[in-house]
Amino acid sequence: MSTLASFLFREVRPDFFRVLTGALAHLYVDALDTLEAEASQRNQGLDRVEALALIEQAVERHGEASAAADEAEFQSGTTRERALMVLETLRKTGWLQSEERTNWQKLIFFDPNGVILLQALRKIAFPEAASFSDKLVNVCFILANRDALSEQPWAQIESCVANLEAGLAELRGMQKSIERHTRQQLAGTTLKENLSVIFDQFAERIGRTCYAQLVQARLPSKLSEARRAIEDLQGNADLLGRMQTEVMRREPSLSPEAAMAHVRLRLNGLGELLEHVEPLADAIDRRTAEFTRRSQARFRYLQETTSENRSCVQEFFETLNRHFAGQRIGEIDSLGIEFPALSLHDTRIIGGMESLYTPRLRSIAGEIEPMEDSDPRQMDRALAQLENTMRDSLTVSRANHFVAALPGCKGERIDSSVLIRDNIRNDEDVANLIACLLHARSADAKFEIQVTRRETEADAGEFDAKLQYRIERFTIIKK
Repeated sequence: MSTLASFLFREVRPDFFRVLTGALAHLYVDALDTLEAEASQRNQGLDRVEALALIEQAVERHGEASAAADEAEFQSGTTRERALMVLETLRKTGWLQSEERTNWQKLIFFDPNGVILLQALRKIAFPEAASFSDKLVNVCFILANRDALSEQPWAQIESCVANLEAGLAELRGMQKSIERHTRQQLAGTTLKENLSVIFDQFAERIGRTCYAQLVQARLPSKLSEARRAIEDLQGNADLLGRMQTEVMRREPSLSPEAAMAHVRLRLNGLGELLEHVEPLADAIDRRTAEFTRRSQARFRYLQETTSENRSCVQEFFETLNRHFAGQRIGEIDSLGIEFPALSLHDTRIIGGMESLYTPRLRSIAGEIEPMEDSDPRQMDRALAQLENTMRDSLTVSRANHFVAALPGCKGERIDSSVLIRDNIRNDEDVANLIACLLHARSADAKFEIQVTRRETEADAGEFDAKLQYRIERFTIIKK
């Protein structure tokens, strides 16, 4: 029997997922993330020495994971030895592939299946913002438009299924995002965090955007019309026959009966997807109401807790004033009286010093005195400083002067590898090059820049190393 597991473990080894569990899971995930990010910029693979250096950095960041590891050899090894163990484990489990060239160079390649899984892990760790893109509204509009369905019935049905699946995924993403904000709200310990989650995060990212659009879409009334349209389609012999013909044209191996069964199954599936929309929208409404209720309860709790702490501190100092009136705190300590230590770790004025009232200062009227002539030496120094600042600024004029000094006349093409080799000698020349890259699209630029990677549509560009910089290859064209 062919199952997902049987097909999956034909492609990857059974211990492929084992590195994502256990005491060293954090170390392996960060090491894989770093290696994949670096390998994606190299078409030739990573040198084994570079890969080990990247893994060593991950091992140093996760020193606590080394102590919690099950292997005694891993605990007692040096950073280099631990990095070697991690690299060997990733190679054996199928995340990495090694290759030895004829010049004894050892290269490390990232497995394509590992790239797919790592991209999924990144999407889980860094979820995208919730959105509502009107896909569900478009489906309802298409199904209600009889003319559009009569022209291309099967193509419209396929488009509706794709849009419905994408729209349902958006609704689930909205529901998950609301749950995430609810957890953040409950985890907040101050009024500032509470209000930040409500106004800065939830209101901006969900309340005023996707949730407001969902409410304005008025899906319930439109969904009922879409369901009636599907029922009419299932009873329309002419449209069913045309869809059957289109299915047979796309898949010649199907018989007429199988094609008709396929059409009816797709229509039933479309109806079932429509049935899922309203419960999901209702669940989002409930989640939103729950977030509002919990936010209000959390705000009241934090407000009451803060007020209670403030009243306790106030009562403490009033008691001190009542029993030790006219004395200082230092004098009270000399009497041998011990007070409990205050838990207040930071004291400051709400709103800062600017919130305090400061009386306006009135200037006394006096005679206007003429200004003395300034020292010419100070003016010279100021002009020299201004000239240095203008020379060091990355302006389009600086870029034009740099290009004009290069050999060749109008239309001359200068490759960056030649330019870097012959004209880049220090950081000042690098700054000139940066000015060219900044102002390449400026209307005042007397040159044009073409990036080799864009012209060849390559996945990754080629780089030249100069000084402590890596510069992607490009071509300067004089105008």
